[in-house]
Amino acid sequence: MDTAMTERAALVALLRRPRVNWSETALDIQDNGSAKAVLDRTIGHSDTLFPDDSTTDLIDAAATEIVGWQADGIGVHAFFDATYPAQLLGIREMPPLLFSRGDLRLHDRAVAVVGSRRASADGLRIARAVATTLAGRGVTVVSGLASGIDTAAHSAALEAGGRTVAVIGTGIRRYYPPDNRRLQDHIADVGLLISQFWPDAPPSRQSFPMRNAVMSGYAVATVVVEAGETSGARIQARLALQHGRPVVLTSQVMRCDWARAFAENPGVYVVHGTAQLLEAVDDILSYQPTEAGLENFPDFALR
Repeated sequence: MDTAMTERAALVALLRRPRVNWSETALDIQDNGSAKAVLDRTIGHSDTLFPDDSTTDLIDAAATEIVGWQADGIGVHAFFDATYPAQLLGIREMPPLLFSRGDLRLHDRAVAVVGSRRASADGLRIARAVATTLAGRGVTVVSGLASGIDTAAHSAALEAGGRTVAVIGTGIRRYYPPDNRRLQDHIADVGLLISQFWPDAPPSRQSFPMRNAVMSGYAVATVVVEAGETSGARIQARLALQHGRPVVLTSQVMRCDWARAFAENPGVYVVHGTAQLLEAVDDILSYQPTEAGLENFPDFALR
């Protein structure tokens, strides 16, 4: 077994421990410079959770698990691997382990488009317009594969021939919601599907806010099209600000108390029409070279 696989397997063994804190484990590995060293120290304690196992046995079992995932077409990326997305390394909620299907890129110029599952017709129209224009400009559209705004954004990006990334709140072998099974498989074929959860993990109340943190970290900015007071999009807007990522709020969202409070923060753009949205997106992306302008942004009214 080569060193890279040994380190990756040691990380899996560490994360498989009951009640382990994934963020603390990643920090511990960063401090020590080796997942295997942390595993050796962990099972060497008198109060070890693995009194009958050796480091070698644990690593061999984890390596077998990794090989099985890879044989199923699942990419397995530790935070110390060269394949791990660079933009996630700087966030507090960085997943120590990431699972993927599709074209994972080290650097991906991406904007998240998020909003309510129970979206209005106007919200769906706006999400499609934003995603269509981003795709046309060569910007990756990131969303969470939920019903409503997420589905509209993914679908529009694909229809425009662009790249889309789905950050999901379940294991990568799961389909949630079930109605998006075909869309999820299509994104895995032509774009990218990523998850921070074990491949067979079911959805949970905690997994979706965790997913929002990764989506925010992956993107250079978040556009919130439509969201209620308890929406996951609200959580993502808060996380994006914590990550130092700009947030764009449409006037649909500004009907909510939380959005009006967020609008006072630096890095938040409030847009009331097509021209303002164009200006906000252009300003956010202006520091990176682009191949096309925003002149052909579909017209819509943010009422």
